[in-house]
Amino acid sequence: MQRDITVRAAVVDDVPFLWDMAWEAAAVAPHVRNMGKETALALPEIRKYLDGWGQTGDSAVVATELGGRRLGAAWYRLFPAYAPGYGWVSEDIPELSIGVIPDARGQGVGGRLLEEIKSLAQAQGYEALSLSVDRANPALRLYERHGFRDAGVSQPSDSSLTMLVRL
Repeated sequence: MQRDITVRAAVVDDVPFLWDMAWEAAAVAPHVRNMGKETALALPEIRKYLDGWGQTGDSAVVATELGGRRLGAAWYRLFPAYAPGYGWVSEDIPELSIGVIPDARGQGVGGRLLEEIKSLAQAQGYEALSLSVDRANPALRLYERHGFRDAGVSQPSDSSLTMLVRL
């Protein structure tokens, strides 16, 4: 079932929701889910995706349904070569993160978020976006449908795949 959703630019009041969506994105991995939300979001390798939000290069969109309930968010951030993210490709390609609340998955929310964040990145002059996805995550197919391809930096034995979409 497709939901009637609106995607808008994120505002400062959305930052706590972005953290909630960071949990939804990270907790796909069973070992992360098992440590619990508070512990997982305190890990430096996860915190780096939102800590100090609002830096140059940070952008986000939020999907809402009629009535304003937030359903998901997509955001990107630039990382330096000395402190890359999981899906890092280069210092001038933002790394994308996306999360959708559990009861809105499979209903077109993720696809709408991806299209809007890609348009935003292109309007801001970026040539590509990257991301990291667990090879067993069903979202891998979603990313492929929206133009993301293997960035060629992951090893076949890696549990996750770094993907890239040209804008």
